[in-house]
Amino acid sequence: MKQCKVIRGGESFHGKQGLDYFSGVSAESAGAEGICMHLLVMPPGGKAKPHYHAAHETAIYQLEGSTSFYHGPNLEYLDTVQQGDFVFIPAGVPHQPFNPTDKPARALIARTDPNEQESVVLL
Repeated sequence: MKQCKVIRGGESFHGKQGLDYFSGVSAESAGAEGICMHLLVMPPGGKAKPHYHAAHETAIYQLEGSTSFYHGPNLEYLDTVQQGDFVFIPAGVPHQPFNPTDKPARALIARTDPNEQESVVLL
């Protein structure tokens, strides 16, 4: 029988992308079958390794601070993300987020991959 679940104080983990996340909803924590959602706290100067998520979409909500990210087939585009912004990253699109500021940034990240790290492909 499927049941609702509350996850408190998610454990932290170091992702293949090179950033630290706090586990939220995933296949591992809740038995999710089509989504995962984690909290990312990116320190000042922090950056991910260039990567993409094979066959899975990503939605991001910037809770606090400001970050930037390169994206596109050759990471040729650059966008800045401010507090309150939403970001959509289609499946298979290379990207590299980073924090160019002197303050930590926090973002809520949801993906259509319940196992989150399984679809990460490093470039």
